[in-house]
Amino acid sequence: MFLLRELRPALSLVVLFTLLTGFILPELFTGAMQLALPFQANGSLLTRNGQIIGSALIGQNFTGAQYFQPRPSVLDTPYDAGTSGASNLAPSSAALLKTVQGRVAAYQQAFGPGPVPADAVTASGSGLDPDISLANALRQAPAVAAARHLPAAAVTDLVNRMTHHSILGIIGTNHVNVLQLNLALEQPPAT
Repeated sequence: MFLLRELRPALSLVVLFTLLTGFILPELFTGAMQLALPFQANGSLLTRNGQIIGSALIGQNFTGAQYFQPRPSVLDTPYDAGTSGASNLAPSSAALLKTVQGRVAAYQQAFGPGPVPADAVTASGSGLDPDISLANALRQAPAVAAARHLPAAAVTDLVNRMTHHSILGIIGTNHVNVLQLNLALEQPPAT
């Protein structure tokens, strides 16, 4: 009897906090975010013609000169969210250096000689990065415009309009979401 009297308050608190922190608060926060930020709360899903084609939070593999190319992914299946991860190669690794050199050569072959943005030849820590730097997007714009038979200025203007700028000029970097940019390219031009 003494043991039950001593355990009852502890068990009551466990049940109370389980209900509060395990059920009530998560539902309350989920409901609040559904009202305040529905796009983000639902996975930042992007659709075309009512069909979900991806998330703005996870990169996709684009092939073909008519598309902006994403940041490299080292995953066995590029941009597979079920197996995210990095190469774990050290900056001093000969294998990493050889890989980066190969990517630099391929990038310069595709987009012309000149400086290559770091994010164009190095993979992110997750292998799922959906964004590329503004410098990378602007460097790719003339080649994408040529492949689509569009004026380079029009594609460059689209890149600049779709740029997410750093907050207050110091937090983050100017970047472009590759999936959103490639979707915008698929839209018919406004007349």
